[in-house]
Amino acid sequence: MATEDVDLRFADLDAWPLTSAMEAMWEGQLAAVAAIGHALPSITAATEAAQAALGDHGRLVYVGAGTSGRVAVQDGAELTPTFAWPKERVRFIVAGGYSAFVTSIEGAEDDIDDAVAQINAARLTPHDVVIAVAASGTTPFTVAALQQAGSCGAVTVGVANNPGTVLLASAKFPILIETGRELIAGSTRMKAGTAQKVVLNLISSGIMLRLGRVYRGMMVNMQPTNAKLKRRAEAMVAQIADCDPSHAARALEQAEGDVKTAVLLALGVTRTEAETILKDGDGNLRRVFAELARDRDSHSDSHPKAPRGTQARRSG
Repeated sequence: MATEDVDLRFADLDAWPLTSAMEAMWEGQLAAVAAIGHALPSITAATEAAQAALGDHGRLVYVGAGTSGRVAVQDGAELTPTFAWPKERVRFIVAGGYSAFVTSIEGAEDDIDDAVAQINAARLTPHDVVIAVAASGTTPFTVAALQQAGSCGAVTVGVANNPGTVLLASAKFPILIETGRELIAGSTRMKAGTAQKVVLNLISSGIMLRLGRVYRGMMVNMQPTNAKLKRRAEAMVAQIADCDPSHAARALEQAEGDVKTAVLLALGVTRTEAETILKDGDGNLRRVFAELARDRDSHSDSHPKAPRGTQARRSG
């Protein structure tokens, strides 16, 4: 198994000058990311299937053990602050339970019964998307969890760093990232872990793109929960609505921190109208603005108006 084998090129890595060792490890990280390119079609297919399945109530369920489990948790934990993804719509099924997030739980990755029990407790449906990650592709806990999820009808995605493994064979959407031997044999927190993190970033970000939680490269569903994020939210409103910062700040305050609503308020819409418009457009600003543009073309004096890059900036 490649991820466990010693790479003879680096057999004396511990005796190398530290600068040379650092360069070799850095190059290994770059190679790991480059290896993802071959899997982009598989990653895209998994992302499209996930977006289609989730609907209004489906959940993203991350499964893993050890390093792979912690990498999975890292991705899922960012979905709520970044995209306002509901906390109840993300779940973690990790060998050893929540304590394994920060501590190694010996033997947990072999506990098949716990994997099945955690999946059963999740009460999965066909709207749920289960993403299972294991560098080896053979981790008993992760494989058992994925197989049980599949029997529940959930969309199953398997991410592994070794070919021909049972995890990939068990997944409806297998994603193979061949990162090869680690510079430190078996230390899959290095090349394999880096590649896993990027793949999960691509999948979750791609889902949010398709769900309208990103507009013009901005995370418009973000929750401004601190001073930095409030400034970011105000900047987004100002840029999208093409208004000055003070006008954007007032709109954001009136919208109680909701960026999308604030954009429409800054364009002259009432709070009630804004909520109706967003509901009709499924919260997708691009869709909303396309509809407003059509209305503008049909009724030149109608409100609200879609923002135009050439229009004068609104002043406070």
